[in-house]
Amino acid sequence: MALNLSQKQEVVAELAAVAAKAHSLVAAEYAGTTVEQMTAMRKKARETGVFLKVVKNTLASRAVVSTEFEVVKDALTGPLLYAFSMEEPGAAGRLIKEFAKGNDKLKAKVVSVEGKLLPATHVEVLASLPTREEALAMLARVLAEPAAMFARAVKAVADKQGGGEAAPAEAASA
Repeated sequence: MALNLSQKQEVVAELAAVAAKAHSLVAAEYAGTTVEQMTAMRKKARETGVFLKVVKNTLASRAVVSTEFEVVKDALTGPLLYAFSMEEPGAAGRLIKEFAKGNDKLKAKVVSVEGKLLPATHVEVLASLPTREEALAMLARVLAEPAAMFARAVKAVADKQGGGEAAPAEAASA
């Protein structure tokens, strides 16, 4: 069904708003994907903070103007599915990679992060980025390690000087 001018303007405005806030974009060829596969992908996209949409490339090209994704304008050819990561940069890459395993017709064609157009093979790199929770856990481990090392060093010095076990024994005999 063809869209009228006001509907096209709404689609462009919606995509422009999404592109302005998104962390990354993965555009994938989806021809041959079944309705069930698309439905499952849309459900997973909602759960993981990915904006997923199939639109005409001319509308997508207009929507990304004046955003960091403007670099992809010339690469948008053929039927494409647009996945914008809204919460964390790797979410769209993980989504496309996960569903491409079960569907050989779903292929990443364009990857863009931080205003750079990357080859489609970089979807693997994007998918391997840690989630926000994983990154915070890594940061917590890095921050906690110096305190743990200090505590082990203090305990080792106390044990070496004989103060580690002697203090409780002296308290019991008194």
